[in-house]
Amino acid sequence: MAKLHFYYGVMASSKSALLCINAYNLKRTGNKFEVIKPSVDNRDSTSKIVSRIGLSTDARTIPNLDSYKPRRDTQFILIDEVQFFSPKDIDKLVEIADNSKTTIICYGLVVDSNGNMFPASKRLFEANAEKHEIETVCEMPGCVNSASHHLRFDEFGNVIRDGSQVEVGASQYKSVCRQHFNSIYYKLPNFNLLKYMHDEKNKHK
Repeated sequence: MAKLHFYYGVMASSKSALLCINAYNLKRTGNKFEVIKPSVDNRDSTSKIVSRIGLSTDARTIPNLDSYKPRRDTQFILIDEVQFFSPKDIDKLVEIADNSKTTIICYGLVVDSNGNMFPASKRLFEANAEKHEIETVCEMPGCVNSASHHLRFDEFGNVIRDGSQVEVGASQYKSVCRQHFNSIYYKLPNFNLLKYMHDEKNKHK
């Protein structure tokens, strides 16, 4: 059985909910586990993982894994928002997985809103973590393609194409399919989400 897993999907694909369910089941069956998340993820709580559907579980919040050591009896480590850690942190997880009986299960994003891979996620792919895609549908009206990318918008509905790779929050993002990402991000420089949503709504009146 693989010792290092990466459950990945776009925003709102229920990654955190899946982690919370996994934590509940591990506790119910008497397994020893730890839950951690990067300190940059302070959107909902600094001491819990909170899913959009209301599930939550206690978590240890740390800036990096430099001094992290799992407890001796820990059988599973669950990690949320793993993309906010560093490649060096991923190497630490690989070391733990390869040299102990602990199974590590990571949850996170692969690409940012500019279509670039997060370094930590890239390192998980390079380290041959067991990959599990969590699929969900594109959020653009009428589209039934699988969402694979994110678009970030300002308060006026305009696409943001620059800025920090790490921007915690959900309200200014849309999870979209590859086709919508490429057409909007690269081919429609004046695209406005608010106008688009208004036009789509009027189409169906």
